[in-house]
Amino acid sequence: MKKYIKYLAIAALAVLAASCQEKPLDPDSQILDSKVNQNEFDQWLVTNYIEPYNIMFKYRMEKNESDFNYWLVPATYENSIKMAKLMKFLCFEPYDDITGSKEFIKSYYPKMIHLVGSGAYRNNGTFVLGTAEGGLKITMYFVNEMRIDPDYLNEYYFKTMHHEFAHILNQTKPYSTDFNAISGPDYVTDTWSDAWENDAEAQQNGFISAYASSEAGEDFVELLSIYVTNTPEYWANVIKNAGAGADKINAKFEIVYNYMLTSWNIDLNELRDNIQARQAQITTLDLETLN
Repeated sequence: MKKYIKYLAIAALAVLAASCQEKPLDPDSQILDSKVNQNEFDQWLVTNYIEPYNIMFKYRMEKNESDFNYWLVPATYENSIKMAKLMKFLCFEPYDDITGSKEFIKSYYPKMIHLVGSGAYRNNGTFVLGTAEGGLKITMYFVNEMRIDPDYLNEYYFKTMHHEFAHILNQTKPYSTDFNAISGPDYVTDTWSDAWENDAEAQQNGFISAYASSEAGEDFVELLSIYVTNTPEYWANVIKNAGAGADKINAKFEIVYNYMLTSWNIDLNELRDNIQARQAQITTLDLETLN
């Protein structure tokens, strides 16, 4: 049986200069200037994403937004609605609550979220959960396999969301280089999927997850995303079972915690508590009605 390993991919964004003046298409052009009729969901996205956060939420399959290296299928309309409502509830609104306004998400979150229904499977037995391009766009895969279960949602979607957002915050305000020295020679780069049997083994070697051992930047954001999407009991159990690796995990997390507090005035304990309280409500949410 083939073992699939989930991972995150960070893609570089090439910024192309474009004319500021819009010109009509040549009638012989093979590129069609198509217009899509706005449905009820599109209007809901204007009210709940574009107007308050200046974020575009793309759920239709578009050639220019898709990665031709994979066989992909569109996200279903029903699951796109669920994802849009869950993302707002579990990702945006916790930061709104902690910072006191929508301005933090509006200022720093990527300006486009793109959904893909299928996974992006590679020939080496891995598949992509999400990609972030230049801090401007996040693509989420596997949307058609969504289950309304907190652990599943975190594993396949929301840990990825917090992970990618933390990268953007780090690019805006760098964290202390003291972090890099704690596990300095122990990072294994692209061999992380073969270096450890599972996350537990990586934790015993000072990394919060196997993927965190790839390099310091991934280590930093994995610590943050895993911390806020799990309970205090889960975190305490990880530290307890990490054995000799616990000291390194704790030392690195202290830098993560202080960075968020001093650079962004965000207490990760408060953010985690807010997210955990919201996760406890997801099975009672109306994820189908656009209201």
